[in-house]
Amino acid sequence: MNQKKKPSILVVDDQPINVKLLQRKLERHELHVLVATNGLECIQIVREKKPDLILLDVMMPEMDGIETCRRLKADPETATIPVLFVSARTAKENKLEGLQAGAVDYITKPIDLEETLARVHTHLRLQEMYRQNLQLQERLGDARKTAAVGAITQGIAHNLNNLLGVVVGYLDLIKNNNQCPEPVARNIARTDNALNRMIHIIQQLAIIAKNERHERSPLIISNLLQDSLQRFQTEHPQKTEIQLHSDLPDSTKIQANPEIFESVLGKLLANAWESYHKDTPNEQRSLQIHADQIEQRGTPLLRIRVIDAGLGIHPSVAETLFEPFATTKTAVGSGMGLTIARHTLRNIGGDIQLTPNPDQGITATLTHPID
Repeated sequence: MNQKKKPSILVVDDQPINVKLLQRKLERHELHVLVATNGLECIQIVREKKPDLILLDVMMPEMDGIETCRRLKADPETATIPVLFVSARTAKENKLEGLQAGAVDYITKPIDLEETLARVHTHLRLQEMYRQNLQLQERLGDARKTAAVGAITQGIAHNLNNLLGVVVGYLDLIKNNNQCPEPVARNIARTDNALNRMIHIIQQLAIIAKNERHERSPLIISNLLQDSLQRFQTEHPQKTEIQLHSDLPDSTKIQANPEIFESVLGKLLANAWESYHKDTPNEQRSLQIHADQIEQRGTPLLRIRVIDAGLGIHPSVAETLFEPFATTKTAVGSGMGLTIARHTLRNIGGDIQLTPNPDQGITATLTHPID
């Protein structure tokens, strides 16, 4: 199991001796230290490495710490990283200027290393609390969406069951009539098959509405992936080549429900296929599956990434893709497929996330508990 990642601190100072003192002190206390010697280098490192906290000297040539901090706070990608100013300027006006630029603290020189370390740990804890609060808000929002999905699916299941009862009753009467011509009998068989599929869908909706747990058993991941691909190609015979890459040993197992796993992965593959322009030939619709194992907050997870090179997520639905009945012709996914897939996975500790690729298309990332 991987060790917990060390918090990273960026120390920015144009005086090597100051950098060395802080670096030694922080590294002795299990902190990973990055170093920059000027404001421009600081901004570049922050954008690339995303440190957890920045110790920023105020007095530097070319671009001072105040301007550097302002630029960091103006960028949404770096605005939430806490900045602690380190300066020989002790006047109240200087401290206020630093705090108004966006810093969370102001440390005066000569530096007391023990006090600086204590402040660093305090702000790291505050930053972690901030992140956890954001995650909690996201979870609360998802919980509200989940409740809405449950209410919707329960209503759908109730009404469709009533209608199906009537249809099945009439179908039974027709089937009992032995005088039916052959074409009528053939159409009845097709209707019967369609009704059975509708009943299966309603059963799935009812299970989701009740938030029931599904039985899981130890299954070999490589077999699950192959079965999922076979099921997708049977239900969607588009003759599309799907490349499968796995970094997992062939014998790796997870506790899973095969029906749920195949259904969710099938939804992601179907969305990826449909993300291409409607005139794109089947053989040009590239689909890739990458499987590996990751760890999040100490929990081992199976990660499956479904990668396409389609049209991507349309801006008009980027924030609502997992809402019930969200739909657009140029977006990945429609209807309740993604909503139900994410809801089902989150009930067992997994998740689904969609992210744009740097060049083209979307990566749908499915995570599933290993144990």
